[in-house]
Amino acid sequence: MEARLRKLIFIGTILYTILILFFMFFAFNRLDGATSVDSYTFILVPEGVPLTFPELNYSWIVDFGNVAAFIPFGLLFPLLYRVRFGKFISLFVLAIFVLETVQALTYLGSFDVNDVISNTIGAAIGYVAYRVGFSSNLSYKKLMASALTIVVLVFGVMVVSEILKKREGPVQSLTVMKEMTGTTPMTENLPSFSIAGERIEPKMNVYSSEAESTKTYHYILGNQKNVWLSFYFGIPDNGDSKGEAKIIVDGQELPQLNEQSYQGAEALREMPFNEVNEITIIVSGNAKLWDVGIRGMQHWWE
Repeated sequence: MEARLRKLIFIGTILYTILILFFMFFAFNRLDGATSVDSYTFILVPEGVPLTFPELNYSWIVDFGNVAAFIPFGLLFPLLYRVRFGKFISLFVLAIFVLETVQALTYLGSFDVNDVISNTIGAAIGYVAYRVGFSSNLSYKKLMASALTIVVLVFGVMVVSEILKKREGPVQSLTVMKEMTGTTPMTENLPSFSIAGERIEPKMNVYSSEAESTKTYHYILGNQKNVWLSFYFGIPDNGDSKGEAKIIVDGQELPQLNEQSYQGAEALREMPFNEVNEITIIVSGNAKLWDVGIRGMQHWWE
């Protein structure tokens, strides 16, 4: 490589590194936040490949930036120093680990293993693009091939991320579960009622003791994994103001719901469970549960 061109690339690499360090340690009001952090933050459990299909939100832009911002390092360093892929990635990962640790220890950010993965993916994409398009006989076609390689690899990362990633599915009524015993909740011609002067219009189901003192609803879900249980609770204004509801998940009773509990349309409760096999609902008095359902994690095509 011509000495002058090498010098320009070296200067460009230094300037770009300074820019990246600025964003890692000083951008996004990090200095202001450093004084209010009470403990070091280390996120050590990865969430998967951190780049899904494009979404119009801030989180996706950050994820894309964490990959794209480090692609140039995969191009620039091999141009300056002949280095094999294994050695380059090893040194790069070591450097990122050090920088992430310094971020956490100085309260100027957190140690996030997901950032390490994103940054490393970006550097690896850059290195592959370098191998495809940069050689002693540099040409316009090779540069285009290099640029196309970056686009294809970034898209490939998105595809892999989508295959691995699951999102929250729609809320389903418990009545569609595998097996049901005991009382059946109301699911048609749902009554409206008033709680604390607020009109409630259930949309999916209503659980109540009706004319009896207590009613029990029991469901077998069949060991569903990574699910959220959601429901509303309240005691209508008309009639007795006493009542309670119990929800038991695989033998574990959730916090009891009664007249002292927060009630109404704004009292949506959502509870996550790693695995659920059985759900039992016991309603007594004038209490009501409504729009009770579960939602699981699923792929975008499911």
